[in-house]
Amino acid sequence: MGATLLSRLLGFARQAVINAVFGASGSADVLNAVFNIPNNLRKLLAEGALSSAFIPVLSQSLTNPDDRAAGVPQQVVRNLLSFQALILVPVLVLSIVFARPITLFILDFPEIERQALAADLFRWFINYSLLISISAVMMGSLNSSNRFAVPALTPIVFSILVIGSVLLLHRTLGIYSMAVGILAGGVGQVLFQTPQFLKNGFDFRPSFSFGNPAFRRILRQWLPVVASSSIFAINQQIALYFASGLEDGSSSALANAIVFWQLPLGIFGVSVTTVLFPRMSREAAESDRRALRGTTAYGVRAISALLIPSAVILGALSFEIIAVAFQRGEFSAANTGMAARVLMGYCLGMVGVGLFNFLQRSFYARGDYRTPTLTAVAVLGIDVVLSLVLKETPLRVAGLAVANSVAFTAGALVLLFFSHRSLKGLDSASILATVGKSVVATLPALVGLLLFRGRWGLLWQSGSTLANLGTLLGSGLLSAGTVATLYWALRIEAVTLLLKRRAK
Repeated sequence: MGATLLSRLLGFARQAVINAVFGASGSADVLNAVFNIPNNLRKLLAEGALSSAFIPVLSQSLTNPDDRAAGVPQQVVRNLLSFQALILVPVLVLSIVFARPITLFILDFPEIERQALAADLFRWFINYSLLISISAVMMGSLNSSNRFAVPALTPIVFSILVIGSVLLLHRTLGIYSMAVGILAGGVGQVLFQTPQFLKNGFDFRPSFSFGNPAFRRILRQWLPVVASSSIFAINQQIALYFASGLEDGSSSALANAIVFWQLPLGIFGVSVTTVLFPRMSREAAESDRRALRGTTAYGVRAISALLIPSAVILGALSFEIIAVAFQRGEFSAANTGMAARVLMGYCLGMVGVGLFNFLQRSFYARGDYRTPTLTAVAVLGIDVVLSLVLKETPLRVAGLAVANSVAFTAGALVLLFFSHRSLKGLDSASILATVGKSVVATLPALVGLLLFRGRWGLLWQSGSTLANLGTLLGSGLLSAGTVATLYWALRIEAVTLLLKRRAK
């Protein structure tokens, strides 16, 4: 969580530099929309799908003494890296050649100039997919080996190189300075993990002998995982398509809101899932249903307790947060208002998205791909239908975020129901108790923030000033301190376990 916090803060700095230099409309709209294409492709081919099919298999191999002695885990990793190269290199070549029709199909910019810029940027950005896919396999290999710090710190390298590239090269290369930074960041992420990757017995030797039973099991699991675990990436891409056809600045508003929304989701939801997924995979491999049931219930309680106050505080302070972080240079108060409304819409579904992602991994650990796949298809359908309706209301681009929140919350509830049924119980009493206590502990902070909004409602319009920063820090820290104190008083597990760990 600590590494992810540092990574997300640098992600803010990266986005703040991009917004200050390029603004939040015009060419910046194109920049933000195009970068999400390889970013979402990464989730389809690497982190969101292939790694989700890969980690349970690798975890099982690492816990099997015979497999370890025969070098099966190392062979699986070599197969996976070689397979990715076979798939991605031709895809990259075709993407570069046919960049214009691809971007016209994926994005909906009406202006000829933006269409041309989108195609040019896409030719550069798409190469990031290969680099980040290699990095994702390395992350999965290290996480399966109970190594979490280096993979969690790796995104920091990417942010540093992008920030440096934009600051140093934007006067000579303009918006293409982002292309240099993104590609350098992809290389940097691979190099940063290489020493520990090699230390844990893995290597980069190619292996095209795909008859390995463990690797073939990964491939059999990959396609259903693509349909389910990458659903958020698909939803984001659809939202960007809809946003590119709305008012100027809509695409950037989505991208800027997601940067903030992903901070608590990454620190809490993704961190809990990252640590518990290999554990659930080992428990499933050992047929320890009781342990698996306990780990799944613990994950649901932890994510709920950590994300409920996060969503409330972030949503209530959305205007102030975005104004202080981004409103300078070419980024205006109107850009802040549009991004803040989108952020509020996403906060409505923060807990739902965190639980959806975690429960998906719980089903993958047990070898059940059908349930999360069917649920993901339903989530996508709900999201698209609601997006088509809400984007034509006064909500406009914020309606896309609300649609996403409703769809994923519904999906999380469905997966929770089927988890309870398949695991023969999920300690519903403790989960409901944790959720109830979390809501009670968060209510005073919400009331305080509403009073703050009534007194200082339009102060954010002055942008990134010391007065706004002080007001934001004061109200935010007071709210977080109130919640933490009440969590301790109510003995909520997420806090008591942390205190016990510190005492040890």
